[in-house]
Amino acid sequence: MHPPRFSDARNLRQRARSAGLNPNYWYVVEYDRALKPGKVIEVKFWNRSIALFRGKDGQIGAIENRCAHRQIKLSLGEVQECSLVCPYHGWTYNREGRVTAIPHELFGRAMPNFRVPSFPVKVRYGLIWIFPGDPALAEQSPIPEIPELEGEDRWASIPFDFTWGAHHSMIVDNLSDLTHGYLHRKYKPFSDPVLTSYEARGDGVHCVYETSLLEQPVMRGLVDRTEKKSNIIELCFEYPYHWGYEGVNVRHWFFLLPIDEQTTRVFFVFYFNRLQVPFTRWAFPRALMMLVIRLANPFYIMPLVSQDGDAVEYEQKGYHRHFDAPLAEMNPAVPLFQQLIVRKWDEYLASCRKGHAIGETR
Repeated sequence: MHPPRFSDARNLRQRARSAGLNPNYWYVVEYDRALKPGKVIEVKFWNRSIALFRGKDGQIGAIENRCAHRQIKLSLGEVQECSLVCPYHGWTYNREGRVTAIPHELFGRAMPNFRVPSFPVKVRYGLIWIFPGDPALAEQSPIPEIPELEGEDRWASIPFDFTWGAHHSMIVDNLSDLTHGYLHRKYKPFSDPVLTSYEARGDGVHCVYETSLLEQPVMRGLVDRTEKKSNIIELCFEYPYHWGYEGVNVRHWFFLLPIDEQTTRVFFVFYFNRLQVPFTRWAFPRALMMLVIRLANPFYIMPLVSQDGDAVEYEQKGYHRHFDAPLAEMNPAVPLFQQLIVRKWDEYLASCRKGHAIGETR
């Protein structure tokens, strides 16, 4: 037996583990630096393949990854000037997904009006965002505002990502439920967390934990523990995004890209306002702080976060075998995350039935 589909799920956990993410939001699909002029790559959103390409003018296009002729993946083709060319018959597509040139004989016919769907694209915070839902709704749905990453005095930041073999709801549960501190006992990013408050607010779930931050000996000296709220972690799943404050000088955003029912790419953006020089009261200058973060990333931050990936991948495998096992959840905030994911997917499916949205309705 396999886990039930959303329409057949019998309880909240099964419904959350089979829900998609509403496509009528902006989603991060790649780093801006990774898509050079003249390059095309494939990205996926909930089983839908998208060809992402950048013309020689630097502008980005995102169109459905199939040629209207024989359905060959356009990401196998090449970028010529500002257009994407299919590798099979050389049909040329512009950023709106319209066929603009066919190099072979047309058998006496006029140039046909063929096209594939296109998707709105924006670049912000060094990330490429697409809007995979109804394009008419794109301007009504804002990209998250992160003022700390803008301007001359922006905070030092480190972006990285992982692709994990797990449903996005498992990742939301993991990133929002700090009772799994035992998993990170080697790195000790937080210790003895206590959930002091949790609340569903509109399309978000907000949690506050009281804990000790960065207790690992090498990292302990970097945190100023005299400041107010230095022992507080605030987390919020603000659908479909996740943000958090660790103390007063460390913050993060996590951006989920649901590839399919069991695969999610997660883009992490950690940013830092102040790191203390160990054994002193002095803070690192901003430029030197970037160097400290880059050094810490491969030896501390990424190995730490990769433990979460291992855990949710094992959880996905376990759920696939034991999806009907009795519920054994202790954290009272976790059902709120799942309820939000289910409600937003229900709303999207209802809008599809009314004909107000586009895309697949798995």
